Parts: sequence; C-alpha cells; structure tokens
Amino acid sequence: MRAIDLTRQDSLSEKEHFDSLSWIESAEDLVLALGRIYPAGFRVPAHSHGKTQLWSARRGVVVVSTAGGRWMLPPGHGLLIPAGLEHSTEMISEVHMHSIYVDPSLIDQHGPRVLEVTPLGGSLIEELVQSDEKQLTARRKRLIMELLLDEIGQLPERPLGLPFPGDPRLGRLCRHFLKSPDANAGIDDWARDLGMSRRSFTRLFRAETGVSFVTWRQQACIFASLPRLAEGEPITNVALDAGYENIAAFTTMFRRMLGSAPSSYLKSRAA
Repeated sequence: MRAIDLTRQDSLSEKEHFDSLSWIESAEDLVLALGRIYPAGFRVPAHSHGKTQLWSARRGVVVVSTAGGRWMLPPGHGLLIPAGLEHSTEMISEVHMHSIYVDPSLIDQHGPRVLEVTPLGGSLIEELVQSDEKQLTARRKRLIMELLLDEIGQLPERPLGLPFPGDPRLGRLCRHFLKSPDANAGIDDWARDLGMSRRSFTRLFRAETGVSFVTWRQQACIFASLPRLAEGEPITNVALDAGYENIAAFTTMFRRMLGSAPSSYLKSRAA
C-alpha cells in the first residue's frame, strides 16, 4: 500500500495529473491513496483506471461524467468508480480531493455509486493519504486499510447521480434545465418542444433515462442547487430560483434525497 500527498500544490497542470495516473496504473500495490487540490474550472479528460476508485471530495464540488450519466459530488461524498469505466471530471469550485484506488478483486463494483463518506471513512482515508508524512508502521497501514475496505461497504448510498439521455433532442432540453432548473416544469411543454404527444414523450424519457420525467426533474433541481449551497448562497434564494414556492417544499425534497434538511446538511458538511 502506497500513498502520495500533493495537497500542498497551489496549481496543477494536466501533465502533472496524467503523471500521477501513470503512477497509479504502474503500481502493483493492492491499495493506493492520493491527495490533491484542484483549482476551480480544472477539467480532466476522459480516462479510466485499472483499479476501482473511490473519488472523495473533502471540500468543494466536482462533477464526474460517464457515457451513462453525471454524478455531482458535494463535500463529504465520494463516487465509487468501477475499474475500466471511462470518466471525466470538472471542478465546479476549488476541490480538495482524496482518492483511494483498490484492486478490483477487493471491491466487486459493476456501476458508479455516490456514497456519503462517514467521519470514520474520511479519517481512515486521510490517514492513508498522509501515511508517509506520519511515518505509519506497515502494521498500522495494513489495519487502516482493512478497516477502510470494510467501512466502504457500509457507506450509505445517495441519489446524486443524474442520468442523461442519448437522444440529442432530449439531451438539449435536459442540459438547458440544469442551467435554469424549474420544479414546476411540465411534461406537456417538453413534449410540445419536441413535437411529440405526451404519451410518446413519457415513453421516450423513461427509455432514455430509466426514470420518469417527474423523478428526473426532482433530482435535477437538487443536483443544480448543491454547488450554490456549497458556495454559501442563502437557501431561500436557491429554493425560489429553482421554482419552489417556499422553503418548506424545497426542504422536503432535499431531505427525501439527502436524508436531512439543507441547513443540517450544510452544517454537517462544514463540520
């Protein structure tokens, strides 16, 4: 097990990023730990790993994209990415990242999942990232690794994945919606824009995304609100801009998706 801590860097070039990817791919260790700071706006082109990756955002907001969808990672969450899955990333704000790369034989993962990183999980990851600096013994590293692998299996899954349709016409509407979310957007308006009947539209939408239009709309509204909330914007402003009539309605949907009210969620993330 090896670790590399690059979190003291003030900036990061694409070359430096891919140099670290080469290090990850060439290492024979079963578990690798990586810490890094990405500047706001930094993009990582599509790539894949030979190891299963837990991409964890300790601070800031990142979007990870695959051919099948986009996953937004607010602070305190991680994306479990199967080995071999091609993905790209975009830093919405400055992001403090901790990643764990695990031999696929140790984690059987077939699809991306957004997980809430528990305090224990976060502490264990940080210990591995800083293992060389702290001069941890081989025995302690092994114990931390074993406990972390067990903890990853217990991390609660959060519905922060947002499937995107392959149909270019539908994709255009979905991307526009993310830029200007509206909790009251109607099926009839979208169907009319595409020149389709309501019934044909609902069938197409479910076939392309795997969920109903209403479910996708609810998830997209919360999806679009997370970066603004993470940057400290008032909950009232975010809720009203997303088309909710009041904070109570926004809070109800937020709690249904993330398990707590926006204020409690933000406090726990800050802590």
